[in-house]
Amino acid sequence: MAALARWCVRRRLVVVLLWLLALGGVSAGAAVAGSAYSNDYEVPGTESGRATQLLEHGFPDLGGDSDTVVWHVTSGSVRDADVEQTMTTALGEIADLPGVSAVVSPYDDAGAGRVSADGHTAYATVTFADSAEDIHASEARAVVKTAKAAEADGLQVELGGSAIALTEPSGGHVAEVVGVLVAAVVLFLAFGSLAASLLPIATALVGVGTAWAGIVLLGHTMTVADFAPMLGMLIGLGVGIDYALFIVTRHRRGLKRGLGVAESVENAVTTTGRAVVFAGATVCIALLGMLILRLGFLNGVAIAASLTVVLTVAASVTLLPALLSLIGMRALSRRERRRLAEHGPEPELPTGFAHRWSAFVERHPKLLGGIALLVVTVLALPTLGLRLGTSDQGNDPRSSTTRQAYDLLAEGFGPGVNGPLTLVTPVAGAEDRLRLDNLDATLRTTEGIASTSPVSYDAGGDLAYFTIVPDSAPQSRQTSDLVDRLRTEVLPRAETGTSLDIHVGGMTASYDDFADVIVGKLPLFVGVVIGLGCLLLLLAFRSVGIPLKAAAMNVAAVAAAFGVVVAIFQWGWGSELLGLGRAGPIEPFLPVIMVSVLFGLSMDYQVFLVSRMYEEWLETGDNRRAVRVGLAETSRVINSAAVIMISVFLAFVLSGDRVIAMFGIALAAAVALDAFVLRTLLVPALMHLLGGANWWLPGWLDRRMPRISIEPPECRAAHERLDAVVEQLEKERDGDVRDIAG
Repeated sequence: MAALARWCVRRRLVVVLLWLLALGGVSAGAAVAGSAYSNDYEVPGTESGRATQLLEHGFPDLGGDSDTVVWHVTSGSVRDADVEQTMTTALGEIADLPGVSAVVSPYDDAGAGRVSADGHTAYATVTFADSAEDIHASEARAVVKTAKAAEADGLQVELGGSAIALTEPSGGHVAEVVGVLVAAVVLFLAFGSLAASLLPIATALVGVGTAWAGIVLLGHTMTVADFAPMLGMLIGLGVGIDYALFIVTRHRRGLKRGLGVAESVENAVTTTGRAVVFAGATVCIALLGMLILRLGFLNGVAIAASLTVVLTVAASVTLLPALLSLIGMRALSRRERRRLAEHGPEPELPTGFAHRWSAFVERHPKLLGGIALLVVTVLALPTLGLRLGTSDQGNDPRSSTTRQAYDLLAEGFGPGVNGPLTLVTPVAGAEDRLRLDNLDATLRTTEGIASTSPVSYDAGGDLAYFTIVPDSAPQSRQTSDLVDRLRTEVLPRAETGTSLDIHVGGMTASYDDFADVIVGKLPLFVGVVIGLGCLLLLLAFRSVGIPLKAAAMNVAAVAAAFGVVVAIFQWGWGSELLGLGRAGPIEPFLPVIMVSVLFGLSMDYQVFLVSRMYEEWLETGDNRRAVRVGLAETSRVINSAAVIMISVFLAFVLSGDRVIAMFGIALAAAVALDAFVLRTLLVPALMHLLGGANWWLPGWLDRRMPRISIEPPECRAAHERLDAVVEQLEKERDGDVRDIAG
């Protein structure tokens, strides 16, 4: 790290130029190639996945995205001559638009049953030639514009569907701008230097910008979800600004102690830069843990997010040192430079609230630890009610056309029309056909089914499908129960004595299958992520207790963050007020991604806090002093970093995307809890209670472990110096270990 820092300082202009060329080159490539994102939730081997494959094989015309145009009149009927003429003309124009393969009107024979019983609502089906991920937004916008042009007094026209969702405003880059501005204000208040406060932001923006363009290119080689770039930016801005903040803070401390600019930069990268690389590695390991689930959809998210973290870490330890050497002493405020010139170098001792709080925790570890546990438990309680399921356009904001179309359809035709189930089966002969015809009567009397469509056969007559409209919404538990009842009771009886093999597909079935696969693999995934994280901490801090406490704290942060998400998004506590739509279930893929991200981010503060304690412990062997000094010296910068990260994460609520808003709120809640409750309260309280046992490591394990460290190389000699102290502690374990001064 020292050699890297020296090279970046000496070749600072080259380093800056290389980063700018990388940013410009990758961005240009992304602009030329364009995006190719895909939200493919299908899991090979599931029943819904098999249903989709059969449909695509036997009915290729159904492969295009199917959307709806809904119109509603407040008086009269949609069959009135003027309304029918207006909408027939509009639908004819839509049918002639590029990318549209077919339009089925309720005024045609093929659209029978698409007028509500009260005559106030009707809908048409618009089928595109391509699936939603392959439809250009301009094609969908043309459909929306043409349909909306038919609106008049007393005639409301709304549109719904996956392609139409492409036209919904995303909030632009308001979220990123707000987050960056808040971070800039916090940094300026912390440093008092405009130059120093801008460098962490500039470093993070270059790293995240390069990663964003790289994710665009990545989408051409593997399945990458459309929210992956935004998720990567969310994580990258948060950790990128924080990592740079830690390094700048260490550099400023070195300048105040009288080091030269080049020497201070090298020292900051050699010390704090090590912790940054280690923390970034833990985040990447947690993210890449998603690969063990072997789900193509999550593989792309994991690699995209990890790419962002890698580039932000690289920018922090290469670009940032170059920029720090360019601004020289301006990393300090004018008042700090003046004081340094007048009074000379001064040690920066922890004073003020940080010092008093550290001493307070030392005096009352049991009380404060109990309060922290109570807060975490209360926040985590809603997690017990977590329900994974389909979040559909009924959860969109009230003002969106997709939400209004959803509500009009639900009101006029029943909630199930927004998410029908598709039943697909191979057909071997006349007996199978007869059984399918009789199945219609059985299904109509099955609880939870509102209606069924006639059976349709492919050209060869050896594949059939029909649709079922539930009497409940796609995201409701009743619809999931219906899927289970069909698969386990109704359809097996119908298949008896025939060669029928009926598969249930559709929105709810696909999400339920996806959720089942993820839940089944979640224990393995969580175990691997926690195990690898603990292994890294064990190697870094050479202690059994530190990794175990870190794992417990991280699980607590994740559980509490899930509790907040459940309360807001599943229970609906303020979701409409925040413009996030009404309450609904949590997306099946969210727990896995959130566990990865939250576990990785939770490790950051553990590393920065405990590494300073460990450094002091190696120097003195006094646990009380190590915990007190470590907390006092790091709490201020950790709190500043937390405020920045929370601000960046919460700003993404403004993105207008429900999934990204979930991530933003979950990450903000986890960071707030982690920084202000766990790391500055519960962790030091527990470490005071455990005393020297915090740093205990069996001798046989110590001899077999490789020696790697986060602290600077000059501290490594302290390992050997402390060996005799550790051996003495182990011999005197019959006494109260908290009272052993070392």
